[in-house]
Amino acid sequence: MTMSGDGPAGGSQVALVTGGYDHTIKLWQAHSGVCLRTMQHPDSQVNDLEINPSGQMVAACGYQHIRMYDLASANPDPIINFDGVTKNVSRVGFQENGQWMYTGGEDCTARIWDLRAGRQFQCQRIFQVPAPVNAVVLHPDQSQIMVGGQSGIIHIWDLKTDHNEQLIPEAEASIQDIAIDPEGKLMACVNNKGNCYVWSLGGSPPRPVPKKHIQAHSKYALRCNFSLDSTMLVTTSGDCSAKVWNTKDWTLKRELRHDTQRWVWDAAFTIDSRYLFTGSSDSYARLWDLEKGTLEREYCGHQKPITALAFRDQAV
Repeated sequence: MTMSGDGPAGGSQVALVTGGYDHTIKLWQAHSGVCLRTMQHPDSQVNDLEINPSGQMVAACGYQHIRMYDLASANPDPIINFDGVTKNVSRVGFQENGQWMYTGGEDCTARIWDLRAGRQFQCQRIFQVPAPVNAVVLHPDQSQIMVGGQSGIIHIWDLKTDHNEQLIPEAEASIQDIAIDPEGKLMACVNNKGNCYVWSLGGSPPRPVPKKHIQAHSKYALRCNFSLDSTMLVTTSGDCSAKVWNTKDWTLKRELRHDTQRWVWDAAFTIDSRYLFTGSSDSYARLWDLEKGTLEREYCGHQKPITALAFRDQAV
């Protein structure tokens, strides 16, 4: 992992962004642990963060809004506000070339927002489901959005036909997060019982085939994420741990714990898959060496739990 950057705010090449319950978003110099900037996120906690494909902006979603911040300037305030949503917005993500953004939330919808220049950044499409949405993820081929929520159903929204299919991995268990590996061949979800389910994806359009059930955590699971080389899956939980699984045979590679960590809300791999960032309820973000299983760095500055983080490393 190359941990250097010389441009604005330490370079948009390497950016660790964190947010949480203290109504701020912080931009960190990843290699030093120094906080470069604090951006204001008034009115609510931060539920999710996503850096856009160009690396210039970060989207943050919270209660009844989505905001966009410029990472390349010193402006502490959002430069774009998306209105017209009710309740908590749980997740946010971008189409591969940044033409549109997608979100999911407690208003029981997944939404697509037009980001093209000259538009008013309006909601372009709405996909209604019967229960609050906790997770949305776009397939790497850009053809489907997986939508999961409190009903325990994963809806596979086909963006070309507008049809949807449904998966129910476990009855009466809320889907907390969904991830698809960068190659588009594996999909995973975690639920509020601590279980992780994995499917292989094949065909066109991609269809899920059950592959593995992992009893990942003893209580509430929060997030799951694949490494960029698709060799690892991380799951995080209210059991105070992040666990890294080998996708080759689904064995446990690392269990990452710290005395004060408490709930681990989010995690992100570096692009070389050697390191993992985590954010937790003790207000710290942490950097772990996955080969050694060691804690390499702590990012201290938030006053309350860190519930979301995003990392972009274009320097490798």
